[in-house]
Amino acid sequence: MLEGSILKTLVDAHLQGQPGKLPLNYGVYYKNTLVALCHALEDSILASDSDPLMVTAFQRGKWYLQEADRYGEIADRARQVVILAAPDTGFLDHPTSQKPNVAIVSLQPDDPVAQEWHLMILSPTYTAMVLCQELTAAEYGVSGVPQSDLERKFYGFWTFEPELVRETVELAIDCIEGYDPQLREILRDRVREIAREAEQSDRHADLSEIVTRVVGYLQNSQHDLVDRLEFTSSAYHQALDRNLISNELQAFLRMAQLIDLTDTVNPMAAAEVSALAEMMGQLLDLPAWQIKRLRLAGLLHRLDYLPGIPSDGLADKNAAPCCPLRPAAQVLRTMPQLRAVANIITHQTEYWNGSGQPAGLAYDAIPLESRILGLVAHFQQRVVQLMAQMPREEALPFALGECQSQTAFWDPKLLDTLMLLVMAMQQGMNLPVEVLKASSGLWLLDDTNRVGVREEKASEGVRR
Repeated sequence: MLEGSILKTLVDAHLQGQPGKLPLNYGVYYKNTLVALCHALEDSILASDSDPLMVTAFQRGKWYLQEADRYGEIADRARQVVILAAPDTGFLDHPTSQKPNVAIVSLQPDDPVAQEWHLMILSPTYTAMVLCQELTAAEYGVSGVPQSDLERKFYGFWTFEPELVRETVELAIDCIEGYDPQLREILRDRVREIAREAEQSDRHADLSEIVTRVVGYLQNSQHDLVDRLEFTSSAYHQALDRNLISNELQAFLRMAQLIDLTDTVNPMAAAEVSALAEMMGQLLDLPAWQIKRLRLAGLLHRLDYLPGIPSDGLADKNAAPCCPLRPAAQVLRTMPQLRAVANIITHQTEYWNGSGQPAGLAYDAIPLESRILGLVAHFQQRVVQLMAQMPREEALPFALGECQSQTAFWDPKLLDTLMLLVMAMQQGMNLPVEVLKASSGLWLLDDTNRVGVREEKASEGVRR
């Protein structure tokens, strides 16, 4: 990474061991992936009234000129837009650049920021960020710098995390100081203003809608490339395809991660439920592909409890026995590779006696993975709640006893398996809880996950 760049400064601030900061994990992105991702995040401004501060960095003014018209539309919905780039002809003359709330910072060509590609959106209700830097000639290796624009690669990451976005915006403002001290002070005031509004507001952007837009834009980018890549190698085509799919999955994992980050009582729910589900699968001797799918379903299971979805941990037994669309879980179906996982998550609130929701399924008609997920999610939640009153070693058997008393809800064979797991944990076995790096989660999707509807139906037919 380039010394003095925003990405390098942020990564260094989050190195292992830095107090109060988690290490960052980043991946490699092709240019077309970044274009689709940025357009999706930018268009979420146009679809909302978030009134953000948007800071964006282009490598050259010519790249800004390609986006200047749409940036004019964004400026009409934003309180401030700041564009950083090394200038090219016409850079400052475009009508968007003349808008009163648009500030242009012409970077010196030797400024490390001029080699970066950034998008930062900070508002009281919606935050998002893409932070990237192109590979150097040495990093491209023996193949050298690609001749085709589509083959250019960038390393970095993207996120919805408000604190991380704000921290990065402040780093960008520091970079502006040497160019325009007055603008720096204006932007600092904007950041403080947004922070005050965020504290006073209980509104939040609909992440389901934003993530659906991200996945849709990535999928459209995938389709558009088919004709353009007609004469490229199949290996490159496959690499680009996997890069797009990886980012679609990242969108969902980042949404789930944000849910945990905002839960001060149970911030490790996704990671712990995923680990418990994986251990249950191993004790049941399930095949590796099914254990992978269980782990992914555990990481994403809280998407089913976003606003508008019953979130008391137990389904409403007075509701009609139907199978309505569950918006938060159904959004997973926009990605064909996740339809089977969406099915698992949708039915995690079915009960053994048929009194659960959304379909009133009973006994073995409930997908096995849904039965496992529902049980371990409830168990994990109860352990965390009980730990407010007693040590963990006492909370584990207490929560297990509660589950064993709820025979109408849980598969009795799974209760026996959970008892074995709790006994092992009491005897010193550590639960392998590991926070997944969203940028490297593609391995959780295997050929079985990619089959789609046929595999989804097969998962419902699992019998023990």
